Amino acid sequence: MSAIATETTKAAESTRTVHFRIKRCDGPGKPSRWEVFDVPVPAHANVISCLQWIAANPTTADGKATTPVVWESSCLEEVCGACTMVINGKVRQSCSCLMDEYAPNDGDTITLEPMSKFPVIRDLWVDRSRMFDALKRVRAWVPIDGTYSLGPGPMEGPKESETRYKLSECMTCGCCLEACPQYHLETDEAAWATSFIGAAPISQARLFNEHETGAVLKADRLEALMGPGGINDCGNAQNCVQVCPKEIPLTESIATIGRAATFEAFRRFFQSR
Repeated sequence: MSAIATETTKAAESTRTVHFRIKRCDGPGKPSRWEVFDVPVPAHANVISCLQWIAANPTTADGKATTPVVWESSCLEEVCGACTMVINGKVRQSCSCLMDEYAPNDGDTITLEPMSKFPVIRDLWVDRSRMFDALKRVRAWVPIDGTYSLGPGPMEGPKESETRYKLSECMTCGCCLEACPQYHLETDEAAWATSFIGAAPISQARLFNEHETGAVLKADRLEALMGPGGINDCGNAQNCVQVCPKEIPLTESIATIGRAATFEAFRRFFQSR
């Protein structure tokens, strides 16, 4: 038997059936329902590859034809954050969720749900616009205008670079917000300005406040975080740091911004006297 035939035989032998229990919704404001799919899962598969099989074979376990399941994904290597969903009760990226770990046996069940803190567009696909609006709110960018050369950028020491690099790994996936008890579903954009902003944008404010050029907007960022829905609304549950797929020190960022906001409040108080 050839090597290719041997590998094909091994792959066929390792295939098992996993029950996918998926929470589905046909559109914003429409009722949810559960559907179960029996998926043949080969070795080394992930949740995304199983969803692709369901999309190509949209038939439930009881033989009922249905519509393909909708989800969002892009990079498939835990970088973009688009494929975040709740898997077996825990929020995480579906591209890095390996079936050999989550459902190693024939007949195992995987439960998939959309994140509950964001409006559902359809099935497992949610609208994360609120997260990007929060980044605008804290001005999470380095303010450099013009297309002309500004010369070399500011020098940065290895310690500062190491700290900021870790903060820069945030992929706006929403895991920290899904796990936060202070962060609630808001469907009205007007409410976004007063509801808790969450750990991710607070950490991004720290990232740019610690950049020598980005620090030009430090006072503006702190002002945004000192208002309604800002740093004072954090309940210190620390769920965010437990679920962050990039292991970003979110609670450290929250503490850092909290101290900076206190100093800024004192500075403004004494300047106004």
